[in-house]
Amino acid sequence: MLFGSGIQKNAVPLQKNKDSMTKEASHTRLETEKIGKLLMQYAVPSVIAMTAASVYNIIDSIFIGHGVGALAITGLAITFPFMNLAAAFGSLVGVGASSILSVKLGQKDEESANQVLGNLVVLCLIIGTLFTTISLLFLDPILLFFGASEATLPYARDFMQIILIGNIVTHTFLGLNAMLRASGNPTKSMIAMICTVVINCALNAFFIFVLKLGIRGAATATVLAQVMALAWELYYFSRKSSPIHFTRKSFLLKKQITKSIMAIGMSPFLMNVAGCFVVILINLGLKKYGGDLMIGAYGIANRVGFFFVMVVIGINQGMQPIAGYNYGAGHYQRLMDVLKLTVICATIVTTTAFLAGMFIPRIVASAFTTDQEMIDLAARGISIMLFCFPIVGTQMVTCNFFQSIGKANIAIFLSLTRQLIFLIPFLIIFPHLFEDGAMGIWYSMPVSDFLASVVAYWVLGQYYRKLKKKVLEESN
Repeated sequence: MLFGSGIQKNAVPLQKNKDSMTKEASHTRLETEKIGKLLMQYAVPSVIAMTAASVYNIIDSIFIGHGVGALAITGLAITFPFMNLAAAFGSLVGVGASSILSVKLGQKDEESANQVLGNLVVLCLIIGTLFTTISLLFLDPILLFFGASEATLPYARDFMQIILIGNIVTHTFLGLNAMLRASGNPTKSMIAMICTVVINCALNAFFIFVLKLGIRGAATATVLAQVMALAWELYYFSRKSSPIHFTRKSFLLKKQITKSIMAIGMSPFLMNVAGCFVVILINLGLKKYGGDLMIGAYGIANRVGFFFVMVVIGINQGMQPIAGYNYGAGHYQRLMDVLKLTVICATIVTTTAFLAGMFIPRIVASAFTTDQEMIDLAARGISIMLFCFPIVGTQMVTCNFFQSIGKANIAIFLSLTRQLIFLIPFLIIFPHLFEDGAMGIWYSMPVSDFLASVVAYWVLGQYYRKLKKKVLEESN
């Protein structure tokens, strides 16, 4: 009994030491590993996860287009502003919390990191509940305002009713997924996302083609897949052996943490809110000048562009913990290195999008529907939308870079330049400058991309010179 008691007493600190060493190794490699290898370790899982998610969105549209009909694709496109708005509130918490977490880990402040984790969950529950309640109460008027017609409203309503019911799950799942990446577990984040996508696609096919649930089946598949992934994430973060984990105190909202989360998350929040209004203007304009099928064509083109954007987002997510940690630790040369490499990778991706838009737009569009009129409209839209994509990669990286190091004001400004400062005015003005008003709406997108990228290049260049000075001061 005495020997047994002694062994048991010593086992606890040994386990704590082991857990502590594991956490330390996970964190310190962010400041010691080669940047190229580190970015690959973090970005590849995120890219795979984001690509899988965007592939699901594409497959989802294909299932709906072939299993329900062309007007159902338009109904789905009508919901894009809603999805942007939901993403806005999700990113307000998720992006802000993950950025703060990376900095806290760089400062070796594990207690505050746990607090950030718990506060994220509470904020997701509060914001998700309010958003769902208000949206369901006014669903039909909102969808009509977003551009729905009598023909497309039933499809949009059926889809959003299910999605809104699962909104709290979506917010919390995506928020905790971001925390997995920021805490040094990009592979686990990737696995969670891929499992969600695989389950989603399987359920999608079953609900639409076997049970004949139509567009409601697609929405139900999305929510159920996220419920399963969220259950695993909650289990993972409940374990004390995890690099960060839930504690009783972590669920008590802290004013300073909440304020910081909101401040940093305000940039992607405003970007998504602006995106919501942009899509509303696009839908209303295309409905006025081209009709329901034109909105559906935009829905297809948007899905295609979104695929490449999601790949860049995955690269940015790989950069975020590396940049945040090294900024917090004061390693400015490493910060510059990861920024340069991320810009190069993002540019390769967006240039690939441009080439697809120039050479195979009709092949891409025909995958979504057999309706020849919609294919023609979508192919032309894809070519126009992706025309300035080669320079869009740097603009996206720049916004994320400033979010990652806690420069909220700069990130907010850059996030709003394309959509609020450039695109919204162009969407109002350009239709009057073209004989075909719909073409004015399409062309406003690449012009805004170009101008926003020029602004981002200038801002990044100014800050990059400051980083160079800091590196020179350290070396001297």
